Amino acid sequence: MRIDGLERLRGLLRDEGGLMATLVSPVPEEAAAGIDGCNEPRTSPAVLVAGGPRVSGRAEEYELLVEAIYEGYLLHYGVPRVVRVGEADLGLLAGDRLYAIGLARLVALGDTIAVAELADTITLSALAQGAGDHALAEAVWAAGARAVGWGTSEIHRRAKDLVCAGAPEGIEAMRTSAAAIPASP
Repeated sequence: MRIDGLERLRGLLRDEGGLMATLVSPVPEEAAAGIDGCNEPRTSPAVLVAGGPRVSGRAEEYELLVEAIYEGYLLHYGVPRVVRVGEADLGLLAGDRLYAIGLARLVALGDTIAVAELADTITLSALAQGAGDHALAEAVWAAGARAVGWGTSEIHRRAKDLVCAGAPEGIEAMRTSAAAIPASP
């Protein structure tokens, strides 16, 4: 039986011990909900990454590390699925720790392309959240996950430039990037 990325993240944090282990929640009912806690299930960016040819043979490791990074993002901007905190400041610190866990695992794999892509995803989604554009942040995550799993493209690079510039067409460019599968990884 395959254990999903969220369960492996729970196990990783419990095994790590310390404060993070005490913040791991039991499997919540809202885990299937989207960023905003609505009842419409959304595919985790980690699952999108794990389905791509760039990560073939290491899909479970990529799924785990992207789940860690995405959980960190949710602690900053949304509804986390694995970690529960009672204070906003602790949530930010826990989110930063999860970013570090995921990125460190990615660096250990030697995938500098994915490190850069996920760093861009974290930055651009933070810009979108700062502007109050949750739909754009979601599109950035979908496109970033597609780029990590399938490889980047000129379409994706252009979309990132548009979002960085604050262009109104950035969201559609990100959605197009998320839907496009490059010809070669």
